[in-house]
Parts: sequence; C-alpha cells; structure tokens
Amino acid sequence: MSRAANRLKLLIDHLDRSQAAIRAAPTAAQTFTHSSHPHRLRYTFETDLLSPEQRLFYEENGFILIKNLVSEEDIDKFRKEFERICRKEVKVPGMVVMKDVAIVNSEFVEDQRAVSKLQDFQEDPELFRYCTLPQILKYVACFTGPNVMAMHTMLINKPPDAGKKTSRHPMHQDLHYFPFRPADRIVCSWTAMEKVNRQNGCLVVLPGTHMGTLQEHDYPEWEGGVNKMYHGVRGYDSQLQRVHLEMEKGDTVFFHPLLIHGSGMNQTQGFRKAISCHYASAECYYIDVKGTTQENIEEEVKEIAARKYAVDEITFKDVWAFRGRLVQGERVSL
Repeated sequence: MSRAANRLKLLIDHLDRSQAAIRAAPTAAQTFTHSSHPHRLRYTFETDLLSPEQRLFYEENGFILIKNLVSEEDIDKFRKEFERICRKEVKVPGMVVMKDVAIVNSEFVEDQRAVSKLQDFQEDPELFRYCTLPQILKYVACFTGPNVMAMHTMLINKPPDAGKKTSRHPMHQDLHYFPFRPADRIVCSWTAMEKVNRQNGCLVVLPGTHMGTLQEHDYPEWEGGVNKMYHGVRGYDSQLQRVHLEMEKGDTVFFHPLLIHGSGMNQTQGFRKAISCHYASAECYYIDVKGTTQENIEEEVKEIAARKYAVDEITFKDVWAFRGRLVQGERVSL
C-alpha cells in the first residue's frame, strides 16, 4: 500500500471511531450524528489538492486556513477598485454600500473611511475577478464539486471602533441567510487584504459547530446598536471555546456555512479589509423557509430588495437567483 493510501486509510478509520472520541466545541441544543456512509468523508471530495490531514482537519473543525493563496498584486488591485467605488468614480448595479451604525450620520467621515462593507459586487468586473481566481476555485471544488456558483460577495472594511463596540460582528452561522441546500455543498472563501489579528478584529470561530444544526438568529441586544443584517445566534454562550484566526495578507480561510463565527471590534486606528465569496454547488436547490427559524431574515431581505429594485413584490429565491453567477462547470439548478 502506498504512503498516501495508507494515510487516507488511517483518516477514514479515525472518522469511523465513536463520536465521543472526536473533540469539538459544542453549541447549545447541538446534536451530533454519524454519516450514513461511515467510510466516506462527509464534507470534502477526494481531489489531488487537499492532503488527508487537511481533509480530516476540515471534517472535524469546519474550516481550513490556506497561507499566502492570493497574490499581493491581486489584493492591491481589489483595494484600488474599492477606493474608486468609495470615491463614486464607478457605480456598480445591484451593489450595496454599507456604513457602520456608529458613523453613518457623521458629517466628518467621508470617502472610504465612511464605508464598512461592499455587498453584492458581482457586477463589478475587477472585484468579481476574486471569485474566479483559479487558485481559489481549486479549493472551492473540494467542498462543492466541479459545478460552482458564486452566490454572495462582500468586501469588508471594518472601521476603527467609535467607542460603542459596533464594529463587532455577532457570532452567527451563514446558513441563516441562505435559502438553498444542502449545507455541506456550500463554502465561504475569506481572504485577508492585510494583516488581521485580535487587535483589529480577526475572525473568531467555534471549531466543530458545523456538525450541529442551524440555530435561531436575531439582532443581539447591544447597547451601542447593531449594524443592519448583523444577526447573531440567539442565546449565544460567550464562554464557549473560541479560536481567533490571525492571518497575513493573502491568507484565505475556507469554512462551512453552519460553522459559528464572528469577529471582534477593531481597536486600532486603521481599517481591517477582507474580501469574500460564498460558493455553492450548482446542484444545490432552493427551499421554502416559511415556518422555519429563517423566516425573520427572509422578510428583512425581501423588504430591502423591494426598495432596492423598486418592485412591489420579490421572493427570497429571486433575490438569491439574481445574485448567483456560474464560475465553473454547468449551471444545473441554482
């Protein structure tokens, strides 16, 4: 037996142990179940890219960090495009320019210092190029399969905290926002555009929570206010074990949509930039979220979209179908 085959056999044997032997950070009301196919890895596909150790890490933790994946040259181009958008030199159809709730009404903050996030940049050729980078898509296909849709795009410009802790992002699961399934065929790529650490508000994750269920989400009751659409896990226990993902420029983390994560406030005087895209297999399908814990986000998204596109009625599915773009393979369902 070859060395690689032997390593994979050890990996599969490891996953076939009793669930109690696998350590993970649990969540409230979380349930753990074995895959119905104990000898097949649940969250990743076999490719020549991820090593057995990397696949095992993702299976157990729900995320994997790849160092120096995006070049400095590309990141600098994305930064320049962001600055052009902030100066209103270019207008991108369908894109939402967001401001932090603590600075949104300040007349003293202007240009890129007033912008906390660009959302839905799929119609901007330069920024969308991030979603099509070959080195990103090679990893994405390990989680989605060969037919890949880019479904949700963001460039985050976390501002220095204004003293009200509003630059925080509550602990949440991205699946709360998505009306498509299966969850295991969705993945986010999140790339640091500069050094990211605990001081400027790096990502914080709860390893292993991707094996749980979708929790109820709502706006947290924060004294300083909460940014629009920043829902958090209801009743989140802040004492749970967390991992801070400190990253260098160009480092990229891939994570599962059920992984509970968030970010701390930016305690520096600079801005913390990152660019991200949520991908899904083109074989994914839409679901009706009526009567589920996602109904609150559905109503909020529909209300915003109706104003944004000046229409009387729009469905949750329509909003996401408009955002989605094929980046690899065939558009099968989404």
